[in-house]
This record gives sequence, C-alpha cells and structure tokens, in this order.
Amino acid sequence: QVQLVESGGGLVQPGGSLRLSCAASGSISSFNTMAWYRQAPGKQRELVARITTGGSTNYVDSVKGRFSISRDNTKNTVYLQMNSLKPEDTAVYYCYLIDYASRFRDYWGQGTQVTVSS
Repeated sequence: QVQLVESGGGLVQPGGSLRLSCAASGSISSFNTMAWYRQAPGKQRELVARITTGGSTNYVDSVKGRFSISRDNTKNTVYLQMNSLKPEDTAVYYCYLIDYASRFRDYWGQGTQVTVSS
C-alpha cells in the first residue's frame, strides 16, 4: 500500500514563501511522476507542477517563475518551494504519484492547506 504524507502548509502573508513536502512510502517503482495539485473553494482541482524521476518538470502558467518543484529519489520525496505567494494561491494542495510500472496506479495525499492573506 502506497501512502503519501504532505507537510508544510500554513498561513503566510502575500509575498511570502512556503515549502511543501510529500513523502511517499510503500512499494513504488523507479518509473513514476510526482506532482502537486491544488483546489481552491468552488474551483476544480488543477495541476500546479509535476516532476519525473529523471527530473523533467512542468508548471501551470500562473506559478512559473515563482514555484519550484524538486524531488529526492532516494527518499521518494517531492518538494514544492513557493515564493512570492499571492492570495489567489490559497488552496488545499495535494500530492500525487503515478507509478508507470504498476499498471499506471495513482495515489493522492490527504492535502495540506495553504492560505495567503494579510
């Protein structure tokens, strides 16, 4: 059973920074992509950033230049460094993993709240 545990959310003022972490445990192959999604109240869940085991990354346009995704494959952990935060970044942030060697099984974390407010 694969579990994803997020940490690092909280309340921050506009312009501030936060770093989210997500640790994956269980049976995970080395062929996977990890990602961060977010869901604001009344809105659909959206992809924020994703990273493959090889380090290739993609970002939604609204966070380019402000957020940075990285991972430590030895720890099966993914990070999201969020800088220059804006009120519109307020959302529940979810960690996601898809394992290509396990019939494309995917997994979600429980979510962590990020609130950007003065």
